Amino acid sequence: MKRVFLASILWLLALPALAQEVTVFAAASLKGALDEVVAAWDGGEVRISYAGSSALARQIGAGAPADLFISANPDWADWLEAQGVALERVDLLSNSMVLVSRADDLRTGLDQLKGAERVAMALVDAVPAGIYGKAALESLGLWEAVAPRVVQADNVRAALALVALGEAPLGIVYATDALAEPGVAVVAGFPAGSHPPILYPAAALSEAGAPLLEFLQTPDAAEIFARHGFGVVAK
Repeated sequence: MKRVFLASILWLLALPALAQEVTVFAAASLKGALDEVVAAWDGGEVRISYAGSSALARQIGAGAPADLFISANPDWADWLEAQGVALERVDLLSNSMVLVSRADDLRTGLDQLKGAERVAMALVDAVPAGIYGKAALESLGLWEAVAPRVVQADNVRAALALVALGEAPLGIVYATDALAEPGVAVVAGFPAGSHPPILYPAAALSEAGAPLLEFLQTPDAAEIFARHGFGVVAK
């Protein structure tokens, strides 16, 4: 009986440790690409909450349990560090800004902004896509003319949906969003120098998040992100 008991204990000890569920807070613009990357990971269950980076950072700062944070703007990772949240951080991805219309709308060029009744954008003072979009419009001398007609949405995917559904004739979103939504077409791209570089920092907030952060930097993950239109920064 003792031998059976001992063998059972040794067998249990030999089993791999049960993988923890990893909770990820990620910028809304990553949905689709990140879902596919996580599906390719075999390190355990992952639960992802998508929203604007500002809302997610504030939730983490208020104590929301998250193991990994991926922001669409370095400023919100900086803000968390200033709040005393310990981060293991890497700049993971890059992106660009574009002007979009409904897919059946044939207009082209940034000058289309001058006559549009409504322009959908993410929150211009809080959400990264809105901040970048406003910066680009200011740089091009278009912000004062466009601002009264801007329809602000909680995040960039919500702004994208307003255009796809015909609620706004134009929208300013990430290039990756336009690629992910067949209901819109790119009217024009914004010059890279018209706004700060668009970087997505990824930060592990706990030991449970570290293995997934490592996987996000692998060639397999990079191939998926690139296929969805993101630039891959991390090596």
